[in-house]
Amino acid sequence: MSENREQNQENVNALQEQDVNRLEQVRRDKLKELQEAGKDPFRIVKYDQEQHSSDVLAHFDEYAAKTDEEGNVLEEAKGLSLAGRLMSKRVMGKASFCHIQDRDGRIQCYVTRDELGEEAYKDFKKMDIGDIVGVKGYAFRTKTGEISIHVRELTLLSKSLSPLPEKFHGLTDSDLRYRQRYVDLIMNEDSKDTIIKRSKIIHEIRTFLAGRDFMEVETPMLVMNAGGAAARPFETHFNALDQDMKLRISLELYLKRLIIGGLERVFEIGRVFRNEGVDTRHNPEFTLMELYQAYTDYNGMMELTESMYRYIAEKVCGTTLITYGDKEIDLGKPFRRLTMVDAIKEETGIDFDQVKTDEEAKKLADEKGIEYEARHKKGDIVNLFFDEFCEDKMIQPTFIMDHPIEISPLTKKKPDDPTKVERFELYINGWEMCNAYSELNDPIDQRERFAAQDALAEAGDEEAQHTDEDFLHAMEIGMPPTGGIGYGIDRLTMLLTNSPAIRDVIAFPTLKSIKE
Repeated sequence: MSENREQNQENVNALQEQDVNRLEQVRRDKLKELQEAGKDPFRIVKYDQEQHSSDVLAHFDEYAAKTDEEGNVLEEAKGLSLAGRLMSKRVMGKASFCHIQDRDGRIQCYVTRDELGEEAYKDFKKMDIGDIVGVKGYAFRTKTGEISIHVRELTLLSKSLSPLPEKFHGLTDSDLRYRQRYVDLIMNEDSKDTIIKRSKIIHEIRTFLAGRDFMEVETPMLVMNAGGAAARPFETHFNALDQDMKLRISLELYLKRLIIGGLERVFEIGRVFRNEGVDTRHNPEFTLMELYQAYTDYNGMMELTESMYRYIAEKVCGTTLITYGDKEIDLGKPFRRLTMVDAIKEETGIDFDQVKTDEEAKKLADEKGIEYEARHKKGDIVNLFFDEFCEDKMIQPTFIMDHPIEISPLTKKKPDDPTKVERFELYINGWEMCNAYSELNDPIDQRERFAAQDALAEAGDEEAQHTDEDFLHAMEIGMPPTGGIGYGIDRLTMLLTNSPAIRDVIAFPTLKSIKE
């Protein structure tokens, strides 16, 4: 039975491919006919696009000509000149309607033989859905009240040689949507809105930080020592120097060098690369923003983060009360602050402040069915407990503070408890949204922690960091007390666009190649 279904599907696919090939040939034949007639659209190098569809809708009176009952123009209006993709066409003898789609949306156009002339109208009737056209004319309302453009001049600017997906179903195959994002953006309004909103989010981040006197900088992507995070790097080879290199996994160590150099407030928004798995919230290359501010601590980073998230939501979404799936998340209320130990105590009743040894912690893990490695210490177990019992409960904005030192090699210890560090992560919707520290600025302590990381690497931990001698030398020059933080831009975009997967908010996500 299943074999018959598979055979039937193969037959359907073969017929569909034949149809597409036939349609593509028809379009190529039309192009050849245009070229032979001296009307090659690909020879056009520019078009004066003076308005977008949104301008016509927003300023209709400015572009609408005054006409009599028969449609004759009594008083001219400001001329329109738009360009976009032909998305529908309804030919009705001497007059036709079509829709063109530009960056801002779609608008209806009214095309007549009397206005264009017989030859130009004939050319219009031969145009295909997907062709890119320029139209000039004036705005008017149809009898049904729809704002439209009365076209006086129509120009074919580019010929579409491959047909778009069927208009009622669009591009529904998710894998194909990601592989052919250009088609997805044409056919799916939600996809285009998400990518546009992502750009707005990044713009508002820059605006907010400029208001706080931060300087945007750029640091190397190709590095000798990929440090600043616990992650497995991608490796490559630099032929000119015959030297192995890595793609960065973090922005941290170079930004701190700039703090040491006296720049005081710096940030970078850039791609980082981590050689790890892919799921709905992880892509091997993703956009990270890190910022560092001299003379503050993780409390200052909490205030900045809460203020910035609230500002971005207001600017991009128009409200601090956002919806993700079936959840309503309030970014307007003060964010909750909770230590990692207290969060675990709330969910399990276990108080790790009363646990004194690694063995006691491992025994508790055994009792709760938490898997761990032999090398793990109490702090690692605490982190595993939080991941298992607490993380997905953090729906409303919550700062989880005071992490174990074992999982925070670049962070300043708490003065009253050296087993913990001044670090927080912000959780919203059960996701880690950012990671912040009172940065370690003691080069002697930093060297000891790098040594511990080197030992882990030698024991087989591919995510452990390695000693960075140049960074240590920079710290020995003198680093001021500093607050630092890293934000996942993709995850923030997912939250503010109600997107279920990270691939939805990355224009071109990483995909496995298709074998030919």
